[in-house]
Amino acid sequence: MYQTILFDLDGTLTEPSQGIINAICYALRKMSRDIPTRETLLTFIGPPLKDSFEEHLGLTSSEADLAIAFYRDYFKEKGLFENRLYPGIRKLLTALRQDGRQLILATSKPEVFARQILDYFDVAHYFDFIGGASLDTSRTQKGAVIAYALQASGVNTPEQAIMIGDRKHDVMGARENGLSSIGVLYGYGSRKELEKAGADFLVDTVEALQILLQKED
Repeated sequence: MYQTILFDLDGTLTEPSQGIINAICYALRKMSRDIPTRETLLTFIGPPLKDSFEEHLGLTSSEADLAIAFYRDYFKEKGLFENRLYPGIRKLLTALRQDGRQLILATSKPEVFARQILDYFDVAHYFDFIGGASLDTSRTQKGAVIAYALQASGVNTPEQAIMIGDRKHDVMGARENGLSSIGVLYGYGSRKELEKAGADFLVDTVEALQILLQKED
């Protein structure tokens, strides 16, 4: 049984597409840029924003920084709340706390926004630590966020910890820190992406995730 469980946020605990897409579109309109397809917009969910603006839209580093500033202007006022918990998440978190597990959030979303989202859905109290990216971009990559969350939580037995997420960045970040990983297929990463990244387990639903986590080793 894994004693410490780290969760990603977007695509793992919450379905955030409306708020994220609206914030990206707001930023691009402010910069007089064309709006890409919904398929492209959905690829922004999970990875660091700057990477996505540069990789998928061809923005320069300085242009990506400006886009992020506009994105956050919208997101902090509206996008945060254009979001919903996946069905079954509250039940899952309750069960894990009753089992005495240590629960940690590790997200590439800025920590200040992550806290607001968990508070909004009244689930922040389930977590022993809420860790996210820094607003100054000094901590944005998933491996760095996981390392920060583990250190801040006093976790020094990575073999007893597992990371749960929906994108390759979650799996790769877990491996960087010596953690096992679970890829969730109800989020935004494909089976192919998560298998290629090396996820130790894959689950299709929140219910299957709960069964796996409560299963004795």
